Amino acid sequence: MTCKLKKWELTDAGDLAKALSNTKIQDNLRDGLPYPYTEKDGIDYISAMLSADENETFAFAIALDNKVIGSIGVFRQGNIHRQTAELGYYIAEEYWGKGIMTDAVRQICKYVFDKSDIIRIYAEPFAHNAASCRVLEKAGFQYEGTLRSNAVKNGRVIDMRMYSLLRAEI
Repeated sequence: MTCKLKKWELTDAGDLAKALSNTKIQDNLRDGLPYPYTEKDGIDYISAMLSADENETFAFAIALDNKVIGSIGVFRQGNIHRQTAELGYYIAEEYWGKGIMTDAVRQICKYVFDKSDIIRIYAEPFAHNAASCRVLEKAGFQYEGTLRSNAVKNGRVIDMRMYSLLRAEI
């Protein structure tokens, strides 16, 4: 299945709320997202993404058959890391394991490298999230190492894995 990355629209908030009101998804994301995730939460997020500096925040909806099924973004870092950006993503559970997220990761990385001065995109999935790690590997990211006891999620101290893709590797 081939997905399309598209600019967010406020009308996407309902699809976004459906995808994020799932603890299996939220358990693999950073803290701070409301649960259940409402359409108003989606409107607030989409509004923030639409008003963000387009050279700092590269945020897109993942669409399949004109329906938003997930979110993907690359976020520029600061100071000495100003040409480095962090990748984050999720997709609705019913679309897991179909290669859609790998396709979306490839698309956004090409877009960011083509449209900006970013030289390195990295991601830090939870080490126990084998599917997310596999997405990155299939998209050409290199495993750099394990960040031991790097996060506390749902009351548990967990490891994270560091992956990166360099502009020169595309």
